[in-house]
Amino acid sequence: MNGRWTDTPTWFRRSLVVLVVLVVLAPVFALAAGAVGYAEPLENVAEATGATEHERTLLSSPFPDYSVPGTGTVVGTLVSGLLGTAITLAVAVGAGRLLGRDLGL
Repeated sequence: MNGRWTDTPTWFRRSLVVLVVLVVLAPVFALAAGAVGYAEPLENVAEATGATEHERTLLSSPFPDYSVPGTGTVVGTLVSGLLGTAITLAVAVGAGRLLGRDLGL
């Protein structure tokens, strides 16, 4: 791969398009979840069992509850989705290249 978009494998381009579409739709999912009162199942179980009384924060998140402090729900969800996807993709591509190099690919 020499860095040109047309030289990238088709599966990679299609995967990237799907990821971008999902990230763009993320605020819609966030708004829909808020509209129906959806809560994470593990949070529900933790509250039902009283485990939240013993919770403690080990690391603070830069994007608590998929939001960016100082922004609205839509913008915060979109920004956190874009950054989270980019970071995850960069780590996965980097790990793949390292593993491919070790295997001689």
